[in-house]
Amino acid sequence: MTKLVQLLLFMPLFAFAEQELDCEKAWTTLAINQCMHKDLIAAEKVMDKYLAKSLERYLDDSVSRASIKKGQDAWMSYRDEHCGAVYDTWRDGTIRTSMGLDCQLELTHQRTTVLWRSFLTYFDSTPPLLPKPKEYEPKAY
Repeated sequence: MTKLVQLLLFMPLFAFAEQELDCEKAWTTLAINQCMHKDLIAAEKVMDKYLAKSLERYLDDSVSRASIKKGQDAWMSYRDEHCGAVYDTWRDGTIRTSMGLDCQLELTHQRTTVLWRSFLTYFDSTPPLLPKPKEYEPKAY
């Protein structure tokens, strides 16, 4: 977990450079990390939208709402610990931050799809409450 905290220490650097950042031309380690962080923020916003819609669907079902929230909290802990382990595995290289961010991106996209499938779709021909989320495709910066 401390590795993820170290990763988060770099996040303020990302905020300053984001204005002039061209992710289509990112090639330095710092620029790639900044672009990946930007992508992670976007992916988390999408996930939050799917989570909010899931909770909205079960507005009158306090048991389901509590379970969904509990599951999300457990999933966030899992993501942090697992991606912290990925970060640790690459600790001796400058790629460690990118590997940790890629892990977070992939798992966040997966979680969004799980939320959609579990809570926003139906077994009959009723259309889902939100469109199917995009699958994760790692970018080659």
